[in-house]
Amino acid sequence: MSGIYIHIPFCKQACHYCDFHFSTSLKKKDELVSALQKELMLRKNELPDEPIQTIYFGGGTPSLLNLEELNAIFDTIYTEFNIAKNPEITLEANPDDLSEEKIGELAASKINRLSIGVQSFFEGDLKLMNRAHNAEEALKSIKLARSKFDNISVDLIYGVPGMSDERWKENIHILLDLGIPHISSYALTVEPNTALQKFIEKGKVKPVDDAAAAQHFEILRTTLKNAGFEHYEFSNYGKPGYFSQNNTAYWLGKPYLGIGPSAHSYDGSCRKWNVANNTLYIKAIEKSELPREIEELSTTDRYNEYIMTRLRTHFGVDLKEIESKFGKKYLEYLKEQSAILFQKELLRTEDYVMRITEKGTFLSDGIAADLFYID
Repeated sequence: MSGIYIHIPFCKQACHYCDFHFSTSLKKKDELVSALQKELMLRKNELPDEPIQTIYFGGGTPSLLNLEELNAIFDTIYTEFNIAKNPEITLEANPDDLSEEKIGELAASKINRLSIGVQSFFEGDLKLMNRAHNAEEALKSIKLARSKFDNISVDLIYGVPGMSDERWKENIHILLDLGIPHISSYALTVEPNTALQKFIEKGKVKPVDDAAAAQHFEILRTTLKNAGFEHYEFSNYGKPGYFSQNNTAYWLGKPYLGIGPSAHSYDGSCRKWNVANNTLYIKAIEKSELPREIEELSTTDRYNEYIMTRLRTHFGVDLKEIESKFGKKYLEYLKEQSAILFQKELLRTEDYVMRITEKGTFLSDGIAADLFYID
């Protein structure tokens, strides 16, 4: 199973918490779309010779692309690659872009899954985050999308300064009442050199409260479990049949091709990433050059990535796979390092698969770090 990720590096405005690569100027959008098509052609032989199962438009704000631009990219993908019969094709979208006309266009394209970046249904939260949409647009966009799309995911952010438990519960129940089958939810984090960091340093915004975020996480997990969702990855909850195939492939270490400025690729043994600069990316691709860096992964690198990704998921760490993929040395190390975590009831094993307990779920990244092999 292979996938293609396409990074669309444009946004109407900068969210205060975001550190992804994007530009608020759309002047180079036509050139960028042409460059994406050419990069796809230049790299058509990098993936295994098997059907592409997932195509994912991320960003940035992919919903800024019009139907003509989307179809141009699809024409290139379907010409240059072997695409599975019924691939999952996801487009990330902002509520303010999802007019009735826009949703109709998307439904008429090859897109069959929408990931809508709502984050909150409350004006105060949206203004703090500097989102481009308002609460009314958030609600309206989902209702319109439900009329054309069955497979919809919605993003929410918890741990927002000033967000009460009651307000957080209301965010969740709005989505449940709307019948959304997949929810991705993330704690608000303060990334370096973002507007949010500067506002907190100047006292304009209260610091993020880790205890409040942990409480919101527990509310989310319990509420969605009772509503029939499976918590299949730390930040992702889905009804049966609605798990993200794209993200699942990533967590299982499947190969994928990252197209566009700042996009990352993985083939099982090395990682590649493109320059995070639209102008430099376009100029290089126009000359048929690939503006990227490559990192060959050592056995230790691959072991550590396996531990990190698998412990965040319901798949868990297969101890037999650890030995077959990385060797007995890594298996013995894992057993030694994990002993104290079992004593603290943060890990459990079943059928030779190691998973994080409910008690340890919110600490998953730290638990994984404790199991990393250090050369």
